[in-house]
Amino acid sequence: MPRAVRHEYEGAVYHVMCRGNNGQSIFESVHQEGYSKAPPVAVEEGSGQRLFLSTLQEVCEQAGWIVHVYVLMSNHYHLLLETPEANLVAGMKWLQGTYTQRFNAMFRCRGHLFQGRYKALPIEGDASYFSAVGNYIHLNPFRAGIAGMGPDNPLESYPWSSYPAYLGRSRKVPDWLELTRLINACGFDFGQPGSRAAYLAFLESRMKGEADQGAVEELVEKQLKRGWFVGGEDFRKRLALQLPGRTDNLRGEQRKAHGEVEAERLLQRALAELRLSEADLLGMKNNRPEKQAVAWLMKKSTTVTGVWIADRLSMGSRANISRALSALSNEVDEARQKLKQKMTQCAG
Repeated sequence: MPRAVRHEYEGAVYHVMCRGNNGQSIFESVHQEGYSKAPPVAVEEGSGQRLFLSTLQEVCEQAGWIVHVYVLMSNHYHLLLETPEANLVAGMKWLQGTYTQRFNAMFRCRGHLFQGRYKALPIEGDASYFSAVGNYIHLNPFRAGIAGMGPDNPLESYPWSSYPAYLGRSRKVPDWLELTRLINACGFDFGQPGSRAAYLAFLESRMKGEADQGAVEELVEKQLKRGWFVGGEDFRKRLALQLPGRTDNLRGEQRKAHGEVEAERLLQRALAELRLSEADLLGMKNNRPEKQAVAWLMKKSTTVTGVWIADRLSMGSRANISRALSALSNEVDEARQKLKQKMTQCAG
């Protein structure tokens, strides 16, 4: 299966997540296939989590990363991570590789700790998307049923989360953890008294079902589970422009996004070559050679569907795209032959 392409750029924000190999714990000694059969090593409870956080601190110092939210579950972790420099890949390679080595040394085991590649979805910087992702991560222990289920087990009692720090209940907030942006994105002024209590009340209302999910929250949850980015349509287009020229190494949704952006680029080149405005082209009849030539160019040079082209060029049904492809492929007359040559030059 093609791998998701990593988007790296200065100031990028990501939702980073990775699971343990075969669903195993990534913080405690376990017996799994591929690991040594040595007896478990007696270590203090929480040693694995503290080891991960200390390793995370090191990579933040080395790479200049800023962590806004984190949650460590038994067999996976979540980070809302900002990279002021375009260095996600190098930093993640060091973080997971170094932690695996240290984990294996601590528990006297060997083998792969993490399941395949980590997942890193770029997040649009808009406050609504940023806050939706941050709150989604903080509520992870609640959705898993291990904290936040009542007054005897509040969400802030879960120790391996940034949430207690947000409420001022951590003895020390690490330098790499930034609290301000999420609080402000939720509509509370971090510098004002009561902002922490307001954030607590906000998340409690979500857990009690008193605050309905908005359209952005619903979209974000879907994108976190099945998407390749988190954000709106303009953000998707900007990311698509960063994708490589070849599409065979892209996953389906990335390939689709790349195809649409490339089709739009070719459309503008074709309009310039034909000396037409977009309105002129869209207003033409479907059997006009110029319109058929542009449709041929977009279909032959991108991964977009005939339905997409028909809609974009106001050509009605997909059948009209098939007719355009046939007319240009057969080169039935000199005019279409010359148009085909021009379109080929545009594709180059």
